[in-house]
Amino acid sequence: NPLDGKRRPGTVGPPLPGVEVRVIDDARRVLPPGKIGNLQVRGPNVFIGYWRMPEKTAEDFTDDGFFNTGDMARIDQDGYVSIVGRAKDVVITGGLNVYPKEIELFIDGLPGVVESAVIGVPHADFGEGVVAVVVPSGDGALQEAGVIRACKAELADFKVPKRVVFVDELPRNTMAKVQKNALRERHKDVFAAAD
Repeated sequence: NPLDGKRRPGTVGPPLPGVEVRVIDDARRVLPPGKIGNLQVRGPNVFIGYWRMPEKTAEDFTDDGFFNTGDMARIDQDGYVSIVGRAKDVVITGGLNVYPKEIELFIDGLPGVVESAVIGVPHADFGEGVVAVVVPSGDGALQEAGVIRACKAELADFKVPKRVVFVDELPRNTMAKVQKNALRERHKDVFAAAD
C-alpha cells in the first residue's frame, strides 16, 4: 500500500515512484482501468533478465522493457493495483475465466474449513471444470454438497465448484506455497470418474 495517501483494502496500492505498471490482454494490448489482464512492471527496481538464460529472459520481458509478472490484476482509475491470481492458475470453464483466489477466500471463510485451493481439471463439456480441494477442520461435519450449496448462494454459477475434494493437507513447496500443479495432476480424472 502507498507510503503516503489512502490505503485501500484488497489492493497492493499504486506503484512505487519511478515504477510503471500496466495490464495487458492475451493479444498484448494495454487494457483500460478496471479490466483484468496480465500484470507487467518496468522500473529501476526490476531485474534486467535471468542469469545465462536468454530464452527465459526473452519470454518474460517485452521489447520495451516490461517484465511479465505472471499475475492477473486490475488497475483502477487512481492507479491502485489489485492482484486477482496467477495467470497459470486461471480456470477457463465454458469459455469463462475463473480466478481461484476469489473462490478460495469465500470457501476459507466457511465454518469447518482450514484452507482450500481451487483448480481446473479436464471436463468433457466445459474444457475445464472448477474443483475445490478443501482441508476440513476434522470434525467431519463438512460435506461436498454443503460447500457447493454455500458457493451457489454467493458466487456466479460458472464459479461454483462442480466437485469438492477433501484432503488432510495441501501439497506445498519449500517456500510453503500450495503446489497447484500437483493438485491438478492428482485430481485430473475427477470428472472422468463421475462418467
